[in-house]
Amino acid sequence: MPDLVVKRGWLGRALDRTAKTLLGFRIVRAPARALANSRIAWSIVSRIDRVRGLRAKSRLLSIDQSRLPNHISIIMDGNRRFAWANSMDSVHGHSAGKEKLKQVMRWVLDLDVPYLTVYALSSENMASRAEGEIEVLYDLYVEGLNEISVDPLIHENEVRVKVVGRLDLLPERVRRAIDTAEESTEGYDRFTFTICLAYGGREEIVDAVKRLAREHADGELDLGSIDAGAISSRLYTSELPDPDLVIRTSGEERLSNFLLWQIAYSEFYFTDVHWPSFSRQDLYWAIEDYVSRGRRFGS
Repeated sequence: MPDLVVKRGWLGRALDRTAKTLLGFRIVRAPARALANSRIAWSIVSRIDRVRGLRAKSRLLSIDQSRLPNHISIIMDGNRRFAWANSMDSVHGHSAGKEKLKQVMRWVLDLDVPYLTVYALSSENMASRAEGEIEVLYDLYVEGLNEISVDPLIHENEVRVKVVGRLDLLPERVRRAIDTAEESTEGYDRFTFTICLAYGGREEIVDAVKRLAREHADGELDLGSIDAGAISSRLYTSELPDPDLVIRTSGEERLSNFLLWQIAYSEFYFTDVHWPSFSRQDLYWAIEDYVSRGRRFGS
């Protein structure tokens, strides 16, 4: 791609190419994944990341900002695997994931990316996870949302917080925390942080179609006026632009029912790192990879 913005030294580029080639082999990928999520890696990366992260941030901020993604979406996967890899119970993994989200929010704000959307709890998770684990998650959401409502980072950067999904399925204590976070930030419009809770992409489309059907049955909507725009305007995320970049952690390479309508032309980035181990450098690598691509939007 002409005018490529990622200007690394020749040695760095060579190491990156070699690493990517080696990771194509399962015999290398499996131990590399274990090492990437180990306590040793966590300690080393946390130190090196400060220096490398600042350099990567400088590279990204030096380019035409219109080339950065306008909307980043993240499938935050791997809390439990992170916990198991570090001999913890799943509660500690989910707690570490919650703290990681705070860090990632700061990194995204530092780059002036105006939209961040995260997949926190799927409708499938609600049905398949043990009741005790789900209750722990609910408690973490309440804690996190209440923290957001008073977080100086949120208010200083004028971040509007939105929570979308089938929220009626959530316990009352979670819904109250959602109301608190949304009401405390509803006057902001500089950044938008969207949390998908009790969410499923298929369910979202079904709900949009039901709304269209009701409006048509009531005589409010002509059949000929139903198009892609009509569906988009009735989704939970109708106020958001479609994601430019979707990041999924923990090595899985599937969508898991996330924003199925909205990501028709999104770019995808998959990393083996579990969500609690996701570093600033991992985020910058994802964005640099996005910038290096030529988006065609189906052409």
